[in-house]
Amino acid sequence: MKRLAEYLNSNFIEAANALRPKRAAQRIIAYVESYDDISFWRSVFNEYESNRIHFEIMLPARTKLTKGKKQAMMNMLGKAYGRNMIACVDSDYDYLLQGATATSRQMLENKFILHTYAYSIENYRCYADSLKQVCVLCTQNDSNVIDIKEFFKLYSKICYPLFAWNILLYRKHDTKTMSILKFCDIVRLTSFTTDNPAYSLQQLGNRVSHNIELLEKQFPELIKECENLKQELKQLGIHPDETYLYIQGHHIMNGVTLRVLQPVCRQLRNRREQEIERYAYHRQQYNNELASYRHSQCDVAMMLNKNTDYKGATPYRKLKSDIERLLETIE
Repeated sequence: MKRLAEYLNSNFIEAANALRPKRAAQRIIAYVESYDDISFWRSVFNEYESNRIHFEIMLPARTKLTKGKKQAMMNMLGKAYGRNMIACVDSDYDYLLQGATATSRQMLENKFILHTYAYSIENYRCYADSLKQVCVLCTQNDSNVIDIKEFFKLYSKICYPLFAWNILLYRKHDTKTMSILKFCDIVRLTSFTTDNPAYSLQQLGNRVSHNIELLEKQFPELIKECENLKQELKQLGIHPDETYLYIQGHHIMNGVTLRVLQPVCRQLRNRREQEIERYAYHRQQYNNELASYRHSQCDVAMMLNKNTDYKGATPYRKLKSDIERLLETIE
């Protein structure tokens, strides 16, 4: 006898919805890649829930621990997605590949598969406009150390030319010349300090320029094609000053964002503690105030993982448009 899960598809959910009282909210099951994705997609769908529609977010496998994009998109439910059952996945490079692979084609052509447009949910949590607030929440200090938003803009512009080469080679199914891992190693931040943040960008620029020269020597016939791709990427909404949103998410979070935020937050904490020491009337007041201040601090990585202030990001606006088009077919 087949298990119930084998029959669980969009039509099944739609029929189950029809049995509910007329005033009951219509249930839409949304399958996501992993545990970390649940809170992100919950924050996305909260805006669209009402007394008429309710989203239920689940992992792709009910009876085992299998997770991941492939499982969410291609499990036994693969072709059963519809108005009442959807998949929600990270875009990775699949949006930028524009149908160059089977996974990319499936993700782009199936309107019941929502994707982040940004590489992953980690990129949203590293949205540059929100990072100053992350620092404030971690340190309870609103002073300026560096212009974080401008730093990420410069970082992105430096990475963009090599990023375009990376996408071009992946479209041609060449994942060895410039793998994602190799690309991320090149565009990592090294020697970042709050005293001289430009130095790390200078080192980055040198590495990027060197690798572009190597690629142009190896593939001179692709130089023009790479320039054309840059124009296509702009049409897809990828602008040079936002490249960081489309680079591998774990790299951007661990190799870039935390390498900036941690020393910034250390300096903000030091400033506040020096201020407490300077203005305390006596040692007891200093100890009490310092203990209170340290108790109010938060871990940077933990706060970054809880960041939801990304709804002004360009790819997030595209995601909202897709959800609104989906809901039009449902309502």
